[in-house]
Amino acid sequence: MALNFKDVVEEKQIPDGFIKVTDRPIQGLSSEQKAILNRRGNVFFNNGDIESARRIYLTTGYSDGLIRVGDEYAKKKQTLKALKMYTLAHNTSKVEPIYEKIAATIGSLLKDDDNMKEK
Repeated sequence: MALNFKDVVEEKQIPDGFIKVTDRPIQGLSSEQKAILNRRGNVFFNNGDIESARRIYLTTGYSDGLIRVGDEYAKKKQTLKALKMYTLAHNTSKVEPIYEKIAATIGSLLKDDDNMKEK
């Protein structure tokens, strides 16, 4: 028996495996389906279930949601997770400072390594 998408969402039962975790949103979702899922993701997010919200936002490609998830990761000092969310959302204004911080850290490590070799 085929699942009716609307019935599944209305019953708040999303089968395991429906929400993908790859970097590209599902192409076959209609605008209505994306809107329904994004609203569900917003409920998860607002209730503190960031990981469920993240999975939905990845599925739909909802950039604002991905940015909010990235902001939550950033607050928890999970910089690489935040970077991934910002990158997937194509938000260069949030990505660039992280890249600069990574570059500065690597530069500092290389400088320290050079100083240690001189001693």
